[in-house]
Amino acid sequence: MCGITGFWEVRRSDLDVDATLRRMLTTLHHRGPDGSGVHIDRTRGLALGHARLSIIDLDTGDQPVRLDGRGLVLTHNGEFYDYKPIRARLATHGRRFATKSDSEIALHLYDRHGLDFFEHLRGEFAFALFDEEQDELLLVRDRFGIKPLYWHADAGGLRWGSEVKALLEHPAVERKLDPHAAIHQMMQVMVPGTTSFQDVKAVRPGHFLRVRRKGERLEISEHRYWDLDFPQAGEHDAKAAPEPYVEGVREHLIDAVRTRLEADVPVGCYLSGGIDSCSILGLATAMQQSPVQAFTISFDHDAYDEAAIAREMARATNAKQEELAIGAADLYGDSYRRTVWHAERTFYNTLGVAKWHMSRRVHELGYKVVVTGEGSDELFAGYPFLKRDYFLHAPEGRQEAELRGMDGKNALFKGAILSEEDASHPAFDALLGFTPSWIQPWILTLKRVTPLLSGELRSLLDTYDPIQAIVDTLDPTMLAGRHPLDQVQYTWAKTMLEGQILTWGGDRVDMANSMESRPAFLDHHLAEYAVGIPPAVRIRGGVEKWVLREAMKGVLPRTLYEREKFAFMAPPSHVDQEKRDAVGELIDACLAPEQVRAAGLLDERALRTFLTERQQAHDGPDAIRGDIVLNHALGLHLLDQQFVHVDRPVAARS
Repeated sequence: MCGITGFWEVRRSDLDVDATLRRMLTTLHHRGPDGSGVHIDRTRGLALGHARLSIIDLDTGDQPVRLDGRGLVLTHNGEFYDYKPIRARLATHGRRFATKSDSEIALHLYDRHGLDFFEHLRGEFAFALFDEEQDELLLVRDRFGIKPLYWHADAGGLRWGSEVKALLEHPAVERKLDPHAAIHQMMQVMVPGTTSFQDVKAVRPGHFLRVRRKGERLEISEHRYWDLDFPQAGEHDAKAAPEPYVEGVREHLIDAVRTRLEADVPVGCYLSGGIDSCSILGLATAMQQSPVQAFTISFDHDAYDEAAIAREMARATNAKQEELAIGAADLYGDSYRRTVWHAERTFYNTLGVAKWHMSRRVHELGYKVVVTGEGSDELFAGYPFLKRDYFLHAPEGRQEAELRGMDGKNALFKGAILSEEDASHPAFDALLGFTPSWIQPWILTLKRVTPLLSGELRSLLDTYDPIQAIVDTLDPTMLAGRHPLDQVQYTWAKTMLEGQILTWGGDRVDMANSMESRPAFLDHHLAEYAVGIPPAVRIRGGVEKWVLREAMKGVLPRTLYEREKFAFMAPPSHVDQEKRDAVGELIDACLAPEQVRAAGLLDERALRTFLTERQQAHDGPDAIRGDIVLNHALGLHLLDQQFVHVDRPVAARS
């Protein structure tokens, strides 16, 4: 619902605190155009800033929020759900509130429970909480990383913000792309906790930073307060009756949607043709007294367009539907540039650009909040690569594949993005006993992009293994002894969910137009229930997300209930000439020889060869992978042009 930023400087006496904080806040105006507030403690060298998007407590909910008499100060981005009963319980213990907002509960819960207060917080959030008595700062991020939070530290102090661009306005933060991150973006998979920029890190999902002053330095420690904790494989009851799980999913999802309809402004729903967003809309329309507004993207290529099914769902629920047609002109040009500026990383598909257009349309129609379907595939095994690994590596999955005449390798869904050949890596093999199918396409992509890298980046690969770096961030204790399906769901959730789906596909392109998205499936109560569902109930009879389909059967049209998983993506540039022409203009503008040389990220000659060969590919895996590599190359050079080789990136903002 907002943007937060700030810094704590323990050594700098020459810093213009007010001007610096003002510049940092200005870059976040799109996240919070309804107001701004600051807390500055010059004695400590502390500054906290907040850009507000008014959703809860429109009249008295300005921030920073203080707990008078206790010396606690808070800036908060996101939502705390079920805050009303929490406020009531706190009131029975003599607590008094200065606002009607959800944000204020964090101060009282921290004051009452100390660092155990996280278990009382439900929602999507990132916040900074300063305790004056303890001379201590907490930087906290929600359990799945729905809301972003970044930080930079050196011997002089600490800086943080909802977006990296805010940190780059601080004189201590160098405007420099991280070469290791450039390699990871070219292959698609970032190392958890990293960003595109040198020495700028992300607070990891389910973690907090505890920052304490020790003389003339800051002591920073990272702590995990929550994780996606699957049971041991033997604890799953493979013979359990599925009906109780169906009912359990139904009840938990109803509650998750209920909480996310809470707002003092209208709430809409994103609606694609998948069972996730359709389930959300079905439940929301049953709960709301007035028709729910649904927002749908329509693409100009039949193989990628789900709008017809979305229309069927909207009619079935009597929802009002706004359908936005997206074509080649919308996916490239200035819209592409703006999306990269907001995302602060590259993307393999222009779906994020399409969603940027949609969030702008949502905002134009007077909506600030939508409920979305992200997270369902992660909890209920909806992706084709999860199903593939279930058939290949789980005993019951292999038995099912044999009964259904599947070999486990070829039972793939039409339109799914999977590796066209097997790929493995010793780091994953050592960790799990196999290499998950989800990373295999990106292992092949790394092989393809390595010759395109500049000499400097190629030399890094002599001593740096990108796949090993990813594996090194995964906690082996959360994987040991788990069922193979649980293992691959966990590794995907720890990497691609936060690093891709919830960033350039979620918060960043929605908040670009001052619009908050609320993914109901990522409610942690629902997630904690879902991890205990036996794998054979998640995937049953060869059907992915079986338990969710059964739970939502009554609200889904039959065609959707019976439909296999569809990859929701924008049409790649190679599918028609209009898109080829549109991306060609972007190539000419962003990948000119002098720009490639200035950035020093790719080899100019190898890039030209790749671009020439790409023109010959019109279909199949080579064309798809070529489009992916092209998008990453464009994105890297736009990042360089927008953040490194310019004085200020504000002109790129919508």
